[in-house]
Amino acid sequence: MLRFEQLSLRRGIKPLFSDASFIIHPGQRVGITGANGSGKSSLFALIRDQLHADAGEFHRPREWVIAHVAQETPSDPRPAIEYVLDGDQELRRIEQQLAQAEQAHRGEMVAELHARLETVGGYSARSRAARLIHGLGFGPGEENHPVNSFSGGWRMRLNLARALMCRSDLLLLDEPTNHLDLDAVIWLEGWLKAYPGTLLLISHDRDFLDAVTSHIAHIEQERITLYSGNYSAFERIRAERLANQQSAYEKQQQEVAHIRSYVERFRAKATKARQAQSRLKALERMELIAPAHVDSPFHFSFKPPEKAPNPLIKLFQASAGYADRRILNQVSLSLSPGDRIGLLGPNGAGKSTLIKLLAGELAPASGDRETAQYLRIGYFAQHQLDQLHPGDSALDHLQQLDPKASEQSLRDFIGGFGFGGERADGPVAPFSGGEKARLVLALLVYQRPNLLLLDEPTNHLDLEMRHSLGQALQDFEGAMVVVSHDRHLLRTTTDQLLLVHDGTVNEFKGDLDEYPRWLSDNRSNQQRQEKAAAEESDNSANARKERKRAEAEQRKQLQPLRRAMAQHEKRLEQLTAEQQALESALADPGLYEPEQKEQLKQRLADKSRLSQQLEQTEAEWLEACEALELAEQKSDS
Repeated sequence: MLRFEQLSLRRGIKPLFSDASFIIHPGQRVGITGANGSGKSSLFALIRDQLHADAGEFHRPREWVIAHVAQETPSDPRPAIEYVLDGDQELRRIEQQLAQAEQAHRGEMVAELHARLETVGGYSARSRAARLIHGLGFGPGEENHPVNSFSGGWRMRLNLARALMCRSDLLLLDEPTNHLDLDAVIWLEGWLKAYPGTLLLISHDRDFLDAVTSHIAHIEQERITLYSGNYSAFERIRAERLANQQSAYEKQQQEVAHIRSYVERFRAKATKARQAQSRLKALERMELIAPAHVDSPFHFSFKPPEKAPNPLIKLFQASAGYADRRILNQVSLSLSPGDRIGLLGPNGAGKSTLIKLLAGELAPASGDRETAQYLRIGYFAQHQLDQLHPGDSALDHLQQLDPKASEQSLRDFIGGFGFGGERADGPVAPFSGGEKARLVLALLVYQRPNLLLLDEPTNHLDLEMRHSLGQALQDFEGAMVVVSHDRHLLRTTTDQLLLVHDGTVNEFKGDLDEYPRWLSDNRSNQQRQEKAAAEESDNSANARKERKRAEAEQRKQLQPLRRAMAQHEKRLEQLTAEQQALESALADPGLYEPEQKEQLKQRLADKSRLSQQLEQTEAEWLEACEALELAEQKSDS
């Protein structure tokens, strides 16, 4: 178990939490929540022994294997599957020892290591790694592509797959869904539900936390509180606690006011002075209850668009793609003010392509894109975070949009996005991903768009900002198209779901809760089609004839190797039997009598000869096995 005893931790001069005392039992799945900078990642660093407590103690079992997701993106020339397999360090150690034992012709060690390999699931490791890679959104065959051929976001997915590959006792995941689309989030959700170890999960995705966690550890006002239940249960319990705290605070404040009024009225009167002093001392001893404080630092809303033409934009029989690859075919879509659309579809189906087509960043390969005269698009995409000017401040970015606006009005606006005081004046270069995303959203909101196109807008945003964004979007008067892995945002802000699949865009007939079942059915259909295609190819007359010929040729080539291996095995059995008989003879005490000296010498010489023959025969048998295995691999390929 993980045991925290009156633990306090700070980073530099900033206290993160103090007097934390709680226990996480084996098998529990705990969501770690709290505002950005509250100490969630520092808690992980403490568990991994990268930070040490300033006070109190932390205990975890020494024998526990800990898995976590590396934050650096690797530049590795090896195939992705080899990189992911590295996550199972015990497997890699056994493979290395096995290679050394085979090279040294240590047959007994080779057999022992093969048994250990089977125990750790080594023979199915590659298929397990491939399932992880494909589950996280990689296409068929991409597991064999070099790691350094993927972009940074996809390399982060490989880091996640590598962590999941580890057969760990404790799994630490810090925002694992940030680089995933909805399909991969749903797959990861199912994987984590079946994870047998202890899970600690930092996430700002409400639905993901609800589905995966059994407990919530919330960091707030330099305290960690462990709650039973998922995130929704935590919200209810915390709301009740805060309501009770506020009620108790207000009641106590009335009592304090009454005591102070009494003291002020009677402290100067001799007959009441003693009672007044007594009540004053009671007031000093009173443990004051703090007011409940849950105000979000984010307060913003969309102003009504200046113009609201209808329709805003139309696609007619529009097709789009990249180079020679067609992604969308003959898509027709019309958007009017008030439309609130969420896009669903498998990874790579074309959701982002459709957003770019609507935004005008991608021209139709055929068909038409028609826009209204007063169309004003607010487009949020991850690449736009990189288009911020690193040396400029948040206030500078806003002043570039509206040079005539007063500085105070701009400060008031940007403050609603968490950029108050000095945060508004500093350069954006050191901003975190969440701060950059907030700034891009602020710039979009300020421009008063009548069409919002949002491609994964919640990446890096914490729960408070996601909540504020969701509330603002609910009141937005223009049209909106959203791609997001945050199902809570989709539920609360959209009222129509479109499915992008097989080059088409159609209405999704079910609700968001039915989408995982559609994904599963679609995946099964693809597998059946691939299997049927393979069987159809294999069942052709030419294929059958060629297969029979190849099998006959294979048998012919492998027969001498199998015969040699069988002869070596027979010779090994014979020598082993002779050795056992000789060892029985040497175990006879009478053989060591003085008159048996010559016979003893002969038996010892025989033993030495047999040992050499056994070693040589065993080496020849191993060589025959390797030759046969190599020949079988060549014939299979």
